[in-house]
Amino acid sequence: MGHQVIIFDFSVIRGLWETRVKKNKERQKKEKERLEKSALEKIKQEWNLILECRKKGIPQSKYLKNGFVDINEKNLDTYGKTPQLKKSRTLPDGVNKEKNKYIFQLSGEQWMELPDSLREQTYLKEWHVYNTLIQTIPAYIALFQDLRVLELSKNQINHLPAEIGRLKNLKVLNLSFNNLKSVPPELGDCENLEKLDLSGNMEITELPFELSNLKQLTFVDVSANKFHSIPICVLRMSNLQWLDISSNSLKDLPEDIDRLDELQTLLLQKNKLTYLPRALVNMPKLSLLVVSGDDLVEIPTAICESTTGLKFVSLKDSPVETIVCEDTEEIIENEREREQVEKEFMKAYLEDLMERESTPSYTTKVMLSLQL
Repeated sequence: MGHQVIIFDFSVIRGLWETRVKKNKERQKKEKERLEKSALEKIKQEWNLILECRKKGIPQSKYLKNGFVDINEKNLDTYGKTPQLKKSRTLPDGVNKEKNKYIFQLSGEQWMELPDSLREQTYLKEWHVYNTLIQTIPAYIALFQDLRVLELSKNQINHLPAEIGRLKNLKVLNLSFNNLKSVPPELGDCENLEKLDLSGNMEITELPFELSNLKQLTFVDVSANKFHSIPICVLRMSNLQWLDISSNSLKDLPEDIDRLDELQTLLLQKNKLTYLPRALVNMPKLSLLVVSGDDLVEIPTAICESTTGLKFVSLKDSPVETIVCEDTEEIIENEREREQVEKEFMKAYLEDLMERESTPSYTTKVMLSLQL
């Protein structure tokens, strides 16, 4: 009895496979064409162009026509490279040297602590330390009585010394995208502070009441943390003009939020708000309000129909894919990186939105699925 030989007809299998590949390519082509024609793709192109122009220092008039972004502008790459522009922006060498003498700059992951020589330079007026592995700020920072600017973003700082409260002349404090879980109450002694940025630390849940003493603050950014409500101290910052508390866990807003009568910009997107209080209508200088529309079930009609020039923007948040990873630190780092990109995008979006006189007072939901 002979052996049976099973013969596979590979031509049939190949035909099925080629058909599937062809259909898949057609599907991808249609999806690409759909995206190219969609408003989403146009928004993406516009904001990529705006970000690039801002990095190059190109004035808004060069990429806007009649109040709208012109993505077909051809001279953007060459603009800003002319000798005249460079000359107007370049300070004399003597002025630059004198200015830089008072500025300390440090960056790079090779730095795990501040250099010892820094202790001797108490005349400095600005610190710019970023993208390092530094975890703590030394107590001797209290010696820097002339310090005006303290930029410490994108490091590994997990503790802020109480001595920071002795910096009476400090105007700008940026601790964004570090590992802070709290800030010391002594920070409330920095009576001349005008700008406070604690965004992207991911773990801050509350601010000490002592920060109510910061009456000169005009800018507060506590986005991308774990606030469940707007801190009481923030509601007592009488000169506050900009508040970004987006990407937190807010479920409602305080009914007395209108006590912030100097507030101009309020960013609330990516929270868990289900309604907005009518008190928002009583804020005379509020000109820009941004929320996430996914969970909102009640919006006061007066907000949408405001005659005060309020720009009300309701953004639809894109669902974030769950990252399966055993390393919790890696998950947090991925979230932090995504928040950085989103903030950069939103900053350009909001700046341009506020500059456009033709923008309607109410902007409907916009899907921001830019793979941030």
